[in-house]
Amino acid sequence: MSNEKLSALLTMINPSIIQLIMENKDLSNIEATKLFYGSELHAMMENEASKLWHLSTLTLYELFEEELETGNINYSEEV
Repeated sequence: MSNEKLSALLTMINPSIIQLIMENKDLSNIEATKLFYGSELHAMMENEASKLWHLSTLTLYELFEEELETGNINYSEEV
């Protein structure tokens, strides 16, 4: 997948994750966006080779929660 296609795909995925962060963490849009864009998960999602973009929004949110709680992201590449 080209970088342009990945960027377009993430433009559709990221707002859904940010919405879940806002709802579950009682944060403003700006706070949730900063938290998400500063996460390792977001950095990993920008790497096409990670294939994280193919996971559901809920699964990605759960990985984000795991990162917040443990400082780590554990996922199977077969997910």
